[in-house]
Amino acid sequence: MTALLKIAPPLAHDRVVMDYDQRLMRRKLLTTAGGREILVDLPSVTNLDEYWGFQVDGLNIEIVPAPEEVLVITGDLTRLAWHIGNRHTPCQILPDRLVIREDHVLERMLQGLGATIRRESLPFKPEGGAYGHGRTMGHSHSDTPLEADRFGWHHHGDGQMHFHAPKGAE
Repeated sequence: MTALLKIAPPLAHDRVVMDYDQRLMRRKLLTTAGGREILVDLPSVTNLDEYWGFQVDGLNIEIVPAPEEVLVITGDLTRLAWHIGNRHTPCQILPDRLVIREDHVLERMLQGLGATIRRESLPFKPEGGAYGHGRTMGHSHSDTPLEADRFGWHHHGDGQMHFHAPKGAE
């Protein structure tokens, strides 16, 4: 049985280090830093960014965000954040910088908008969804046939499929 813990318990037995993608899960066999194998079995797909960790078989397991290759962005943050958000890209918003996962296309676009960018390896903890929780999931509103969602269906990260009619079909 798996319980999610929002607050750190008095004793942590072990920890798992997981990147941003891995922290969205339902059921998975994980190996802890101490070499334990634990089966996490949650009732539904869950964004683990909102939790301290798990309690599995009586063990308290801390969730630690793994370092990832990211772009640290400075410049006109309001304008740059708007362009990042317009592309449905997960973004960590800090008072003096924005952080996104490494992406050469976005990097060129942001540099073209006057951003200063440096590459780093850091834990990535982007802003939650529009209502303060959940995940921002990238998708396209285009009707080009080469895209994975060319028929208009895609996931927003809430476990359900959504449909956007192709241009001209509204």
